[in-house]
Amino acid sequence: MNHGRFKRYAWAVLGYTILVIIWGAFVRATGSGAGCGEHWPLCNGVVVPRTPALETIIELSHRLTSGLTLLAVGALVFWTFRSHPRGHALRQGSVLSAIFLILEAAVGAGLVLAALVKDNASLLRAIVISLHLLNTFLLVGCLTYVTWYATSGRSERFRIKVKDWQRPTMLVGLLLFIVVGSTGAIVALGDTLFPAQSLSEGLKQDFAPTAHFLLRLRVFHPLLAMATSAYWLVTCSVLRNQTSSRTVTNLCRLATVAVTTQVALGGLNLVLLAPTWMQLVHLLLADVTWVILVILSIEVLSPIEVLSPAEANIPN
Repeated sequence: MNHGRFKRYAWAVLGYTILVIIWGAFVRATGSGAGCGEHWPLCNGVVVPRTPALETIIELSHRLTSGLTLLAVGALVFWTFRSHPRGHALRQGSVLSAIFLILEAAVGAGLVLAALVKDNASLLRAIVISLHLLNTFLLVGCLTYVTWYATSGRSERFRIKVKDWQRPTMLVGLLLFIVVGSTGAIVALGDTLFPAQSLSEGLKQDFAPTAHFLLRLRVFHPLLAMATSAYWLVTCSVLRNQTSSRTVTNLCRLATVAVTTQVALGGLNLVLLAPTWMQLVHLLLADVTWVILVILSIEVLSPIEVLSPAEANIPN
């Protein structure tokens, strides 16, 4: 097997999947989720619409790119099972990636079939949107697991090897990031459905006694995001001071830059009244930050054990 080709392919699948996720956010931000009507997998009752509207083109293109993701991940699973032995970590990760991708497609289909798109501002849509984002993070996390294991040359399944403060700290940090992402999805939905003409108008909307629940929830996301960012900044600082691993040190630096930039973009997104392009940039960096944090967690919680020459039976 050509390990270099497999590694590059895994990175390509991860990158492509993130781009498809961003395009899905564009579908939501432009109100194009109903571009194919309440039909799935058909589009407005046909396979290929003859004179599609712009929102139909946007929605249909997302379905096509998502279908290519299914093929790409399916090929990843096939390649993994053909080239790696039973019990290898990459088999585990590729299968989990396929499972979460199927769930991702199912949730997307459910949104369309239940008409939880376009101008729908129901509580059910908010719940499904947040679950959709949760599954997205799990999908990207599993693909990151596969990609990093292929890159670092690991073979054993993921096992937490540390027993001190690092275990709960890293796991809580990942959970907090997922919660922030889920609340961010709800906030983005509110920004799309209830746009404001100015920052002051937006604040009045949020605190009005008759405000829609999507508007009332907008204030919690930035507070939770800042708290989670502070959590990760402190964690990375402590890890850098305690680790002897160059990989962990470099990942902590990357995570620090990504988290800090994400907070700055969040503030800019608020000031600019959440334009579509900024929402997409914000989500893209969130996905990239998540990838970095997952890799960092793997390296911290399950470090590669380096044997001494005597332990490895290698003469000095």
